[in-house]
Amino acid sequence: MFINFWYIAAQSGEVKFGSERPLKVMMLGHHFALWRDGKGRIHCISDTCSHRGGALADGRIRGDCVECPYHGWTFNGDGACVRLPSLGPNAKIPERTRVDAYPVEEKYGLVWVFLGDLPEAERPPIIDIPEYGHPEWRSIILQADWKIDYKRSIENTIDPAHNEFTHPTHGFLGVRDDYEVKDFTLEDSPWGTGYHNRMFAPTLAQRDMRSASGREKEAWINGGVGHVGPHCTWVQIDASDSMKIHNYLLHTPIHETLDRWYLVATRNNLLDSRYDSTFADRSAYIAGQDQYVLEPLHPKLTPHNNAHEFFVPADKAIARYREYCRDWEGRGWRIDVGKLRADRDTVAYAIPSPARRQHKGWVLPAVPLVSGKAGASAATGRQG
Repeated sequence: MFINFWYIAAQSGEVKFGSERPLKVMMLGHHFALWRDGKGRIHCISDTCSHRGGALADGRIRGDCVECPYHGWTFNGDGACVRLPSLGPNAKIPERTRVDAYPVEEKYGLVWVFLGDLPEAERPPIIDIPEYGHPEWRSIILQADWKIDYKRSIENTIDPAHNEFTHPTHGFLGVRDDYEVKDFTLEDSPWGTGYHNRMFAPTLAQRDMRSASGREKEAWINGGVGHVGPHCTWVQIDASDSMKIHNYLLHTPIHETLDRWYLVATRNNLLDSRYDSTFADRSAYIAGQDQYVLEPLHPKLTPHNNAHEFFVPADKAIARYREYCRDWEGRGWRIDVGKLRADRDTVAYAIPSPARRQHKGWVLPAVPLVSGKAGASAATGRQG
């Protein structure tokens, strides 16, 4: 798991205006409290009170602030303690009582939280979804929790060889004698890699979708996949000019072996809302095929290197993804999961927020990180 990226905390509708209590979510093995202020803006702070470990997300929303249910310490959206009842009404509140507060953006119907301490100008971007809200495209959102390391799913998405065997909706279960994965060229960007290729695909089973595709038999179609950051992927399936399906699978690791994914599924066909369930059912069915193979994978955590796996040319996008991850580890962004797990019952850590670069003397220690190498870069042209 990595700090210094934007992660989805919830769908926008889950953080309700006028709620009496914050929304409690777990990301990267830590709890957070989210709420809307009087202007509807969403705030996100670390869940652990700096006093004696109270769970802020279990407290009450007081005005634009959150009150700890244990002793009433009250924190604003910037993480500053604005009321400390036991000191009396006019007490000077020590600055060191503050908790971490994180940048929040609402985009694509989702609540994105930047979990890290980078200043704004240095932060990786939220993945671009140009089809969302476009008048010629329609979008739906699905989500689910899987008992996997989220990186397993990233690697699965950018793996061209699994479609033939995992997805009878996409391939032919390996019965074709001429099956092979054609060579493809990786297309690197500062925050990820991907590729475009052609796939021989069966006809679509659903009648309306088959009609929209304009083909009634097996054919070569155009496709592309890639990742942005360690946790977001894009998939483009262009069955024809009249049928394009562009999906974005966005992962928030709840902890090291529990993944919550959000699928923003977009299409340029069958735009009437009555077809939403058709596409949702197909997406869920395909996802279930992936879940079937991913949850039993051993070891549970994605290998840190390729020494104990035999890679072939079809795996080169996965190998490149792991290079990016080593790059981000080299920048000191990878959470030391072993240390975090070992200390889980004895130390309350916090994901460091941008304010840690302006203020000293925090009560909660920052989450342990794997020691990185300054200026590490995994590939030419990869910066940021």
